[in-house]
Amino acid sequence: RIVPAIDGVRKNYADKVKLIFRQFPLTSIHPFAQKAAEAALCAKEQGKFWEMHDLLFKEQDKLDIPDLKDKAARAGLKADDFAACLDGGKMAAKVASEVELGSKVGVSGTPSLFLNGRQVPGGAIPYEELAKQIDSELAKIKK
Repeated sequence: RIVPAIDGVRKNYADKVKLIFRQFPLTSIHPFAQKAAEAALCAKEQGKFWEMHDLLFKEQDKLDIPDLKDKAARAGLKADDFAACLDGGKMAAKVASEVELGSKVGVSGTPSLFLNGRQVPGGAIPYEELAKQIDSELAKIKK
């Protein structure tokens, strides 16, 4: 539900804001969440984070290892490098670190959004609401 809002920010604020996506896999309810998070970071290594992100969220029902490798191929990743990263668990510690950081700042579920260090209430808010809050923050900078 948050993807349209994120896509809107990427499209309409690309030159105005820095968008940082952190991993916070909910492994207790999503059995493939950990490896999907690792896959996103493996893709980031090859400069294809958003391509992988988009496929992961578009096809959330297909997240086992073969599906992740298929997505990597469709995202234009180097298959051998991606497989070595994913199969070797290269990003497992990074995901754990991001989960720890999220827990420290009050994340208890996904999606969780922060704007200039403050948590945005409501989780999966519509793009229009997020845009209002971004515009408000940008207006503060211009003053």
